[in-house]
Parts: sequence; structure tokens; C-alpha cells
Amino acid sequence: ALLRALRRRWATYKYRFVPWLALNLRRQRRTLRYVPESSQDKIISDEDVFETLLKTFKALFLNDFSRQADILALLPEVKCQYLELLTSEQKWSKVTSCNHGSQQVFSPEEVLLNTLGFCVSRDRSSLVSAGTGVFVTKGFVPKGTVVSMYPGTVYRKHEPIFFQSLGNPFIFRCIDGILIDGNDKGLSRSVYRSCRRRDQLGPFQMSDESWLTASPQNPLAVGQYVNNCSHEKAANVCYQEFDVPGHFPVELKQYFPNIVYNHDIESHLRCVVLVTLRDIKQGEELFSNYYTVVS
Repeated sequence: ALLRALRRRWATYKYRFVPWLALNLRRQRRTLRYVPESSQDKIISDEDVFETLLKTFKALFLNDFSRQADILALLPEVKCQYLELLTSEQKWSKVTSCNHGSQQVFSPEEVLLNTLGFCVSRDRSSLVSAGTGVFVTKGFVPKGTVVSMYPGTVYRKHEPIFFQSLGNPFIFRCIDGILIDGNDKGLSRSVYRSCRRRDQLGPFQMSDESWLTASPQNPLAVGQYVNNCSHEKAANVCYQEFDVPGHFPVELKQYFPNIVYNHDIESHLRCVVLVTLRDIKQGEELFSNYYTVVS
């Protein structure tokens, strides 16, 4: 039992052990993603990522429309625009003028299925020693689709993350050195929740903390549980970094599962999405490339 426990620990730690990486980079090419330059770290365009997130977040917002009263009271023009969308799509009861009537509410997973044509969720991984994994539970995901997001607190290179990183396998390093802590437990959890409360502007929530629970309101926010590929399980998704533009609708920022550690920095929010490298069918598990080599 002790030997098995040590093997499991090594299986997760070896990907951070520099000598092991140096010896295995050449033979592990199928588990790597090679990027000629950091500026070419794009599987799909930023515009495609933007449109997917915008489409998904709008659908989640419309589905949760009855609980957005405080926000919509401050944005009357936006309120009427969403009411027009509700009417034109005929997904809920008929709405007249700017008064909201009753509507049918779907689960976040159903919203994702109706909007993008698939659902993803966490479950026991098909890899024996991997623990939790992420699966396409319904629908079909075409190649070049944003299939999930990597949640967590965003740290710049100079910001402190030492204590949060101890024993933490959920820290993602971007090409430019920015770190995203996707751990939903312990100190990492407390830091995220503290930053979220700090950045809330009245009724406007600048991020989503429900990814810390078993039922995220943004069903894409499960990317930290996507396991690394192996010789038996080739990668079918790849990480792509995305800076949220300033013109992203403020009422939809409540669905971003990321927040910056230092709110004084004037910069765009960094997100990481996972994009499919091939068509993925219902029932398949997602596998990623943990290592990005910039040549």
C-alpha cells in the first residue's frame, strides 16, 4: 500500500521535476505542445473564443433572468435588449414591454447543451491513478471548439504564491509567466473568495465562485480537472490563453471563473480555455497537453 501511494505521488510530481522532464521531453512528444512563438499560441482565433464565451454567458444570463433584477435596474437599455432576445428565441413565456413574466429555467448543463450542443462534467477518470477527470456527457464537440475553461486566481510573475503552491497540482503556468491557481480547496479557495468579495461593485459581480462547489453556474469551469494525456490516451484538447477585452459586457462578467490577485493592476483579465484538437463524441474523456514548449 505504501509503495502504491508513493507511485501515485510520483506520477503527479514528476511533471514538475526538472531532471525527469529533461530526460523525457524528446520521447514524450505526443504529450507536448510545441509553440514556435508565444504570439502563435492560438488553436482558434481570439474572436472565436470571445464569441463562444459571449454566446454561452448570454444564454446563462437569460436562463437566470429572474434573478438579475438588481443589475438590470441599473441597465434599462440592456434589460430591454435581453427581453427582446427572450421573445425572439421563444424559449420562455411570452414577454411584453419591459415587464418580466414567468419563464422555464434550465440547469446550467442543459443551457450549455442547448447553446453549444454538448455537456461536460467531472467524473471518475478512466486513468487508474488520475482521480477526477472531465467527460463529454452529452452531445458532440467539433474540432476547434472551446470545451472548457481553467478557473482560478490569476497571479502575475512577481506576486506571492509560495504558500498556495505547496502540494498544489492545480497551478497552470502561462507562456508569459502568469500563473492561474485552479485549486478549489484550502488556502487557494480562501484567496479566491476574498478577491471576489473585494472586486464586487454593488450588484455587479466581476467573477464566479460557484466553480469552487460541485455545481458551477458556468458549466465550462471544470478545466482544472482535465488530465494529462499519455501514450495510451492521446491529447484531444489543448490550452489556449485569452485576455478578456475591456468591452466584454459587464453584466456577463459574473460567469468568469477567474479573478486577478492584485486588483491595482490596470490590465485585461487572463483566462485559459481548452480547445478541441479533434471531434469528440459523447462519453469521451478530455485529455490535454500539460507542457507547452516555446521554441
